[in-house]
Amino acid sequence: MTRAASPKLAAYAALAAFGLLAALIANRPELVVVTAPFWFALALGLAAARDPELRLRAELERERALEGENVVVNVELRSDRPVEHAELLLELPPGLFVRESANPVAFALRDGEREVRLDVECRRWGGYVLGDVHVRARDRFGFFQFERRWEERLPLKVYPREEAVRFVLRPRETQVFAGNEVSRRHGEGIEFADLRQFVPGDRIRRVNWRASARRGELWVNEHHPERNTDVVLFLDTFVEARRAAAGTLDLAVRAAASLTSAYLQQRDRVGLVSFGGVLRWFLPGSGIVQRYRVVDALLDTEIIENYAWKDIDVIPAGTLPPQALVVALSPLLDPRAVDALLDLRARGFDLAVVEVSPVPFAPPGPSQVDQLAHRIWRLGREALRARFQQAGVAVVEWREGTPLAERLEEAEGFRRFARTARG
Repeated sequence: MTRAASPKLAAYAALAAFGLLAALIANRPELVVVTAPFWFALALGLAAARDPELRLRAELERERALEGENVVVNVELRSDRPVEHAELLLELPPGLFVRESANPVAFALRDGEREVRLDVECRRWGGYVLGDVHVRARDRFGFFQFERRWEERLPLKVYPREEAVRFVLRPRETQVFAGNEVSRRHGEGIEFADLRQFVPGDRIRRVNWRASARRGELWVNEHHPERNTDVVLFLDTFVEARRAAAGTLDLAVRAAASLTSAYLQQRDRVGLVSFGGVLRWFLPGSGIVQRYRVVDALLDTEIIENYAWKDIDVIPAGTLPPQALVVALSPLLDPRAVDALLDLRARGFDLAVVEVSPVPFAPPGPSQVDQLAHRIWRLGREALRARFQQAGVAVVEWREGTPLAERLEEAEGFRRFARTARG
């Protein structure tokens, strides 16, 4: 530990020296007696000042938490000798705050052992590493301060709080594996599709006896099989609109986590494409392992400026599986993301866009010119939505405070109308 003199030591030394100097100048020996307690305290304090040799061990109560939850950090301190006064400071990255208890916290180690509990509030999703622990101890007289820093690397994952989504978009094409989605094709299933005449090889249990009795020949039932779907979440990380502690990226990550859970509960396969300063993707998969893979990837999502990608507006071939439903979560602020989405539509992908609206994060200015510019900007955004809709892409505007399922139902209505119009 590093040792440093406190202001109290300087004050005692100054008083003792002043008394001795006054006694010499005034030739008054009795003044030395007045300053004797200061000299005695200095001598005793200097003789008793020793390094307390503190030892520290810190651990987290758990390594995973949700937004808004609290995580307890236990810090165990040990010392070879009693410590009358000590202070502990835990460095925290932005997004984590100490709740209820103070940081730094003061305590005493009279028995040579003490446990300090810090209640850390997780206010924002992300992957964190709790920083260094600083301890400052004082000797019994308060003349010296002993400081030490421990580099405690405690990883903590704070997952975004998911919204209960009871309605999700239905893809136009299903896959070959069993799931909860009713396929448009005919096959083995429980959803009635049509009637047809009996042919050799049909199972007897599929015969519709009532229809066969009316028509005088055997007819069998056809069903729609229950299949799963491939869903790819497209996360736009080029730019974001942010104001204070909230932004469009935070909303997009929470929506992606909610959709991941909703689709996986339906036994669908979910993948992720993060398109921005860097390109990252996960092929669709199912199960709890895939859920943690996707959510862990969302924790690392951030806005990365990359000028080498200035002209990149096309997602490489093979990144997305065929017949997959692509749900894009984007503020539609960067033309590269817009061009990439339109390119996906031109390549025949089933695409829907959830526009994480940047309007609440960009209010108009006070002057008439600012308000006019804001209106022109919003008209440009409406024209951009119309451009997607002309391409047959459902695009809905979603803001914080509005249920996500409500906007998904609106998008599903447009997709149903678009299919009818093309038919």
